Amino acid sequence: MILLGILIKAFWSGIAAVGFAILFNVPIRTLFPIGALGAIGGLIKFGSMFLGVEIVFASFIGATIIGIISIQMAHMKKSPPLVFSIPGVIPMVPGAFAYRMMLGLIALIDLEDTDIYIQTLIDTVNNGAKMIFVLISLAIGVSMPMLITRKESIKKSVKSGN
Repeated sequence: MILLGILIKAFWSGIAAVGFAILFNVPIRTLFPIGALGAIGGLIKFGSMFLGVEIVFASFIGATIIGIISIQMAHMKKSPPLVFSIPGVIPMVPGAFAYRMMLGLIALIDLEDTDIYIQTLIDTVNNGAKMIFVLISLAIGVSMPMLITRKESIKKSVKSGN
């Protein structure tokens, strides 16, 4: 039953990736690979979390796999890797943490009880920190494979003597 839940979340991650790809007006030939990348990224993220990996590292693993596969898809479909990686990783953006953080900030305005205020502040900072670290891990995970496999920049820097 848990595996089914992970597969359903992965499926909807793929659908969301296609939706963002359509929003970004990508070529139609890239929609299926983008959906597959979104589903693979969601499967890796939620599967890792089920195995006990924290959300930040699980998001990093999923984004890194999306970055690696997007390079291969770019060669196959004759499109830039960003066409595949960015829509594929957007469903992993931690919207729930951002929402809870904003609700916490709003709640802090009216609280007068010190104990409730401190607990709300702790929860707000915790949600904000998770959101920021997940976003950083997504950015690093997507960009790292592209930076490592980028051949032109290495050739140019070797020729120029840098």
